[in-house]
Amino acid sequence: MVNKQEINKTESFAELFAEQIKQDDKKEGQVVKGTVISIENDMIIIDVGYKTEGRINIREFSGKDNKKALEVGDVIDVYLEKIENRFGEAVLSREKARREESWETLEKASEIKEKVNGTIFGRVKGGFSVDLDGAIAFLPGSQVDVRPTRDSNHLVGSTQLFHILKMDRRRGNIVVSRRSVLEESRAEAKAELVSTMEEGQVLEGIIKNITDYGAFVDLGEVDGLLHVTDISWKRISHPTEALSIGQKVKVQVIKFNSETQRISLGMKQLEEDPWMIAQNKYKVDDRFTGRVTNITDYGAFVELESGIEGLVHVSEMSWTKKNMQPGKIVSTSEEVEVIVLEIDSEKRRISLGMKQCKPNPWLDLQKNYEIGSEVEGEVKSITEFGLFIGLPGDMDGLIHLSDLDWNSTGEDIISNFKKGDMVKAKLLEIDIGKERVSLGIKQLTKDPMQDNSNLKKGNVITTVIKSISEKGLHVEISEGVNGFVKKSELAKERSDQKVERFAVDEKIDARILSVDSKSREVSLSIKAIQVAEEKQALKDYGSVDSGASLGDILGAALEKKAKKNDKNTEDKPKKEVKSKSKTAVKKTAAKEKKVSKKDVK
Repeated sequence: MVNKQEINKTESFAELFAEQIKQDDKKEGQVVKGTVISIENDMIIIDVGYKTEGRINIREFSGKDNKKALEVGDVIDVYLEKIENRFGEAVLSREKARREESWETLEKASEIKEKVNGTIFGRVKGGFSVDLDGAIAFLPGSQVDVRPTRDSNHLVGSTQLFHILKMDRRRGNIVVSRRSVLEESRAEAKAELVSTMEEGQVLEGIIKNITDYGAFVDLGEVDGLLHVTDISWKRISHPTEALSIGQKVKVQVIKFNSETQRISLGMKQLEEDPWMIAQNKYKVDDRFTGRVTNITDYGAFVELESGIEGLVHVSEMSWTKKNMQPGKIVSTSEEVEVIVLEIDSEKRRISLGMKQCKPNPWLDLQKNYEIGSEVEGEVKSITEFGLFIGLPGDMDGLIHLSDLDWNSTGEDIISNFKKGDMVKAKLLEIDIGKERVSLGIKQLTKDPMQDNSNLKKGNVITTVIKSISEKGLHVEISEGVNGFVKKSELAKERSDQKVERFAVDEKIDARILSVDSKSREVSLSIKAIQVAEEKQALKDYGSVDSGASLGDILGAALEKKAKKNDKNTEDKPKKEVKSKSKTAVKKTAAKEKKVSKKDVK
């Protein structure tokens, strides 16, 4: 028979054992204390206080654990994954123990926003992997540096400080930032540097970035701008001509704004200003040899010495090549002889001339040719204002439109010429100051207006109608001389001032009212003849002693004159129409006669 007491003891032991197993199960997945009981080859045997021991590979004791060799009896923290496996051994991990320790430390650091140490040990998609003393974190590419960099592989294997941006222990995710640490350090260093910075201060820096307008210099946690114009005293088209990324340079603080913390730097200010020497070295009319450094649309820059350049304007490059691009006269790096024309020390400018170093062909032209002499040349170009004719000495002379023909307008006759034609012309003017030669073709013949002795104001001339317009008659006086009769000058009576009374090619007599040689216009009048004839008749036949009225006398005088004209005309029918001027005078006389009779009554 079983003793009751023994049964109770058995039940009590079973309960205690079950309770112990429950307690042990709760310790699985936690960090526990273990004692090193032996070291066999590459395995560490550790007793964690249970029925069996656990084994951990010696490789898990890397990093800090290697600073001191493990010995039997050492107590260490290990991670209990399982109390007993199928081999009856406890499953332990030193690496996971360290990770758990790190997570606790990192959580505390994250709460107080404290920086943590970590080692960048590998590159992954989008960034890097970081070992935070056992805990693995992710470092995004955007959080590696203050500015994006093309190559950050040099950071792999290095130990850096990081800020923890995000932690998720359940998922095992940690995101860190190196950039925020750098920004914090830069802000502190910048504040310290800026507090002591002043204009004129000389600093050392490294070229960090290069742009078209200058270079950014890292002065140690703060950047300054080195403008392209402040790199060197000599002309620099692009900063890369003198600088490269990573280059160490010595610079001077030119301008500093404490509010915006913008820093302007200069390199040339640390060298002697060549213009201080140039003021005494270069004088007007001195000749030098220089090198063409830059060519523009308006001229070329010539370097006389390092840092001293002068401009040769396109107008000062050649005596004869006026409309040519500077690039067709000189080329970059070409050695040229120049003369100093002007120096402006305040604006740091030197005006140079190339053509002044060669004989002036315009003076030779003035010596070899007399005004009024005849020249011959090839048509070089045709423009809207005239022809350019080639002359000796690689010069051109201009025949203006107004100097092509006495009678026709330039626009009408210029189409008769083409490039390459050989033409003769008269030399009209040589203007050395303006470097211009004026020629004329029409001057090879006499001016028909000056050659016509009848072209005097008041003369009555016979003309031929060439065209009729609403405003009057266009007539030809002689070859090359034309005139115009306004509509108001066609007759004395307004009713007779009609252009329809005339026909093209009809001959008419008219009196010259004015002659304008400059505009080549001759104004004519038929009315003036009629008025003059009436005055002359009154003068010759009018008398108060005759007893006849003024109208009778004037009518009789005109009738007598008409009969005389008919008698002098041979082989003409009796009913021939009289000239328009005579008919008009007779009509006027008849009207005067009526007026006179009325006055007598």
